[in-house]
Amino acid sequence: MNINRELSWLSFNDRVLQEAGDRNVPAIERLRFLGIFSNNLDEFFRVRVATQRRLSLLSKKQQSLLLFDPQETLNQIQYIVMKHHKKFGKIYREIVNLLEKENIHIVNERKLDERQGEFVTNYFREVVRPSLVPIILTRNVNFPELKDNRLYFAVELFYSKATNQEGISLLEIPNNINRFLVLPQRENKKFVMLVDDVIRYNLREIYSIFNPSSLKAYNFKITRDAELDLDDDISQSWMDKMSASLQRRKKGDPVRFVYDKEMPENLLAFLKKSLKLSTSENIIRSGRYHNFKDFINFPDIGAKNLRYRKLTPVEHPYFVEKDRIMDVVRKRDVLLNYPYQSFNYIIDLLREAAIDTTVKEIKINLYRVASKSRIINALINAVRNGKQVTVILELQARFDEKNNIIWSNTLQESGVKVIFGVPGLKVHSKLILISQKRGNKMLHYAHIGTGNFHEGTATVYTDCALLTCDERITKEVVKVFQFFDTNYYRRIYRHLIVSPFNVRRRFSSLVNQEAINARENKPAKIILKLNNLVDEQLIKRLYDASQAGVEIILIIRGICSLMPGIKGLSDNIKVISIVDRFLEHARILYFHSNGEELYFISSADWMIRNIDKRVEVTTPIYDPKLKTVLKSLLEFQISDNVKARKIDVGASNKYASSDKKTKFQSQLETYKFFKQQCSE
Repeated sequence: MNINRELSWLSFNDRVLQEAGDRNVPAIERLRFLGIFSNNLDEFFRVRVATQRRLSLLSKKQQSLLLFDPQETLNQIQYIVMKHHKKFGKIYREIVNLLEKENIHIVNERKLDERQGEFVTNYFREVVRPSLVPIILTRNVNFPELKDNRLYFAVELFYSKATNQEGISLLEIPNNINRFLVLPQRENKKFVMLVDDVIRYNLREIYSIFNPSSLKAYNFKITRDAELDLDDDISQSWMDKMSASLQRRKKGDPVRFVYDKEMPENLLAFLKKSLKLSTSENIIRSGRYHNFKDFINFPDIGAKNLRYRKLTPVEHPYFVEKDRIMDVVRKRDVLLNYPYQSFNYIIDLLREAAIDTTVKEIKINLYRVASKSRIINALINAVRNGKQVTVILELQARFDEKNNIIWSNTLQESGVKVIFGVPGLKVHSKLILISQKRGNKMLHYAHIGTGNFHEGTATVYTDCALLTCDERITKEVVKVFQFFDTNYYRRIYRHLIVSPFNVRRRFSSLVNQEAINARENKPAKIILKLNNLVDEQLIKRLYDASQAGVEIILIIRGICSLMPGIKGLSDNIKVISIVDRFLEHARILYFHSNGEELYFISSADWMIRNIDKRVEVTTPIYDPKLKTVLKSLLEFQISDNVKARKIDVGASNKYASSDKKTKFQSQLETYKFFKQQCSE
């Protein structure tokens, strides 16, 4: 008795759309939430809808094993997506009107005066035109293979009646230039134009050699199945398989077609036929602009109140004296919290290790890294300084595969030992191990985190990281890295909880113990802050604990398959979700344990893939001071009456407002908390 995960994900994306519709959110930030919503939906179609589509093609006998009807799921997805689409359009128009009141105008090719027209034409000739390659469709030209999630114009060329000719051309809108052009200010008015309309304004110049009497351009895009198919050819290296699969991804089957609602029926029919789109595809009639993900980078123009007030990361209280990171960690455990505190501490740690003559070895897991990564630079510098550096690089980081292949070559060329994960398992743990020779002893420094080593996402994702020299932890981090080298040998973990070895057993045991305590009339409580909760077995454990009387509070950002508040099943389970300026990404787990109060941070969500098919690491937090910090973070989220939504069976996404007159916004309160800590 659980909620369908695909529909639960759509409910999460609806919460993102709620942020775009929230009139208390600054106008330009609202546009950016539309961009986030759009980007999320693109990935959902490329992966989840593509998977459902594949399942729908199975035989009836095969589908009977699924326990659900994939075609029915696809129908429900289509219904919800269209409902969200209408809501999206209404919110966009509202924001555009609001920006106009602030003297910021998003103009198209029909709204330019002569001076603006000259500016746009010059920009077109210097920047845009060199990237345009129009394709004239004739009987002798095969319809081209269109790229996934790229924007295209279908251009109709009309000639004089005497020639009785018409033509069709395809024109890819380049993605290597900024989607937005800021025009010269006029009086106190500011103007922004999409590159789509820059091209429309200069359309005749592109096709001047054909001398058409008129032209019309209609925007469309196609979304393809992006799941990677990796064959079992043992003669190929893992890198070769990944590269080949990435090439096949570009030609994946279509799963969505979005087009300009002004497009004539005959042109639409031609495109559908050429792209081999059946009536069962997700064909969506839309406005003139697609790929709204680009609105994430809408220009920073206009008054300051149109954007969030910047929250500059505060110093960690343990590093105020500017001591070396390693010196501090040697004395005490450190808990870092991004983006409230700076990710630069991790870069500084690696830089210190790279030049410290007593450091002999550095090992790290890399899943996603920035395109210009200071983490990579620090590792390469460590090799130059004579350190042994080992990188466990996960090539199957979805949509970052190409970037990771490039980095793997760079690292290997620099002398770094690169291990491409573990066969059959995706490495998703967030570990660093630094080995330092102090006298006759080898001392280990460990990092265990909830987020990637990515400087970019660390400014917008909320994550936690433990830095420690505690041998209970570091000895077991050593074991995890040994597993990457010799994965045929299984290690025993008494402190760390490591997928795929002991996660299901340990978490089941922790939940069951709370249920036992409740039945014995002892205090019993569970708080889980996760991105996704899908695993059926662990959900069943939570249901059982609820029925035993355990108070359970779940803070789930994304997918939640558990059904809260069902009489006799989940009466004692409350679920909230927080969507705000930062993406909630930290996984924090709390168990009352009859007053012992156990706290953990983890790289893993409670999903089958994280528990059984990945290498994930959850670490206990032993330091009482750090436990107090985590307790405060959880309390802030539970108390949120501004950005928290109640998760229920009906996917209503109602705000979890309270009777309190004072507004409590957890992310702002968290920032104040760390700022106060630093000043004490």
